[in-house]
Amino acid sequence: MRMTTALIPTLRDIPADAAIPSHQLLLKAGYILRTAAGLYNYLPLGHRVLAKVEAIVREEMDRFGGQEVLMPILQPAELWEESGRWEVYGEELMRIRDRHERQFCLGPTHEEVITDLVRQTIGSYKALPLRLYQIQNKYRDERRPRFGLMRGREFVMKDLYSFDLDEAGLDQAYEDMYKAYTAVFSRCGLTFKPVLADSGQIGGGYTHEFNVLADNGESVLAICPSCDYAANQEIAEVTSEPVTYAEDDAAYEKVYTPDAKTIDAVGAFLDLPAEQCVKTMMFEADGDLICVLTLGNDEVNDIKVQKIHPCDQLTLADPEKIHDRLGADPGSLGPVGMPEDIPIYADQALKGARGVVVGANENAYHYIHVDLERDANISAYGDLRLLVEGDPCPVCGEKLQFTRGIEVGQIFKLGTKYSEAMGATVLDENGKARPLIMGCYGIGVSRTVAAAVEQHHDDRGIIWPKALTPYQVHLIAVNMKNAEIAQMAEAAYKALTEAGIEVLFDDRKERAGVKFNDADLIGIPVQLIVGKGSVENGEIEWKDRRSGEKQTLQPADLTTAVQAFYEIK
Repeated sequence: MRMTTALIPTLRDIPADAAIPSHQLLLKAGYILRTAAGLYNYLPLGHRVLAKVEAIVREEMDRFGGQEVLMPILQPAELWEESGRWEVYGEELMRIRDRHERQFCLGPTHEEVITDLVRQTIGSYKALPLRLYQIQNKYRDERRPRFGLMRGREFVMKDLYSFDLDEAGLDQAYEDMYKAYTAVFSRCGLTFKPVLADSGQIGGGYTHEFNVLADNGESVLAICPSCDYAANQEIAEVTSEPVTYAEDDAAYEKVYTPDAKTIDAVGAFLDLPAEQCVKTMMFEADGDLICVLTLGNDEVNDIKVQKIHPCDQLTLADPEKIHDRLGADPGSLGPVGMPEDIPIYADQALKGARGVVVGANENAYHYIHVDLERDANISAYGDLRLLVEGDPCPVCGEKLQFTRGIEVGQIFKLGTKYSEAMGATVLDENGKARPLIMGCYGIGVSRTVAAAVEQHHDDRGIIWPKALTPYQVHLIAVNMKNAEIAQMAEAAYKALTEAGIEVLFDDRKERAGVKFNDADLIGIPVQLIVGKGSVENGEIEWKDRRSGEKQTLQPADLTTAVQAFYEIK
């Protein structure tokens, strides 16, 4: 491709709304163009990279028995109502109505559609195992689209679904997809880490996230340096020893705590450590109030709360609703005297806790000398706090370390969540109807493009991994006005393209500095430079974009050298 005819609108300045390197560089290098918040055009360079990722994904899905399909983006509400997700999925679901007032959504995921497809097409165990996948645009009404391709309203995703008769089949599918995902991200040239994760809106049980390690990743990963344990901080298991702060059975006592509306303020006023003051948080679980307790210096993990108190929607309770019900503001709440119809869940570190401070459910007052077992009606204890760096590994006890990652894929064991709800069954060898056992396996294709840039760039621009580069060679004619340079560059372009090598040929009549800057910005791994020296000595300069190392080659050796670099056989 000649740059004189290519659409590559490179920019001099970084757009003001681009906060992270991948967003900045993909815009600046002419890979994408914004249409609206969270919506982007993939320009020719961007589309080529996207296609490279898709090709790798297809090969690995096919290798492990996947069959490609294409399902509708527009999905009828009836299917979502069957699964029970229409009302509970949340505001991210883009709902629309047609001219007949029938409700639809733009698919953020395809569990309902694929379950419907399979229940209509197979009826016997003899059709199993079955693995179907697609690569398609998905839609989510993000409250705050940001970071370019990292979190948009429209994105490209691969989703594969497995269907089996028993748990053993699901286990095999899960293992195969774990291997397939490892192969995909390895082939993409990415440093990544699979970690235990939360299943979120998809549902199901056991699940792993695949995270590309990057400083700007939204996920916090807890990694054990001594064993294989790795988990997203959201679900990482906390091992806590119960605490106690009193040896006697003193009765609790109400004390005046003016202007002490935070844990730190209460501790300072009473001259006590923050961890001796119990944090009381009120949540709404499907509209009902629940109370959650942790040590004062711990943070409540709402994902864990939702596991101890299953519900579709969990949000922090509105302060006005709290005051109307309890007569106090959030900074003065506590479990003593909590109404019986409000369940109280306490972190495991509080089991048997004595001598702690809690809110008195009266503004400007707290209770001291509280024994939670004696003075409060605790519904259940559990692991309810967010893990912090340095907490012990739940497997080996070593201190956990944190790193950041970009989630690019996730695999789930769904079980019968959708098949039972939607009546997707097959007859087994005894003629008995059994619900299909499902797995779900997603890769953020467009997100992988952004993650690659986050991990592979420098202060001059992108440095593409070999497998994802839009072109294999960036051929630069330093001065196209010089007939000998132009002729030599044209000959190299012809030889390379005839050998099947992908070449971006900078044949523009621009200054050399502009061409070199654009080449570094665009980030193709191999730069071939034809300049005045090439004409004089008959050699073409090879520059490695990643290392910056240079060498000179005879024109006749270029094709072989490029094929060796990319391991083209």
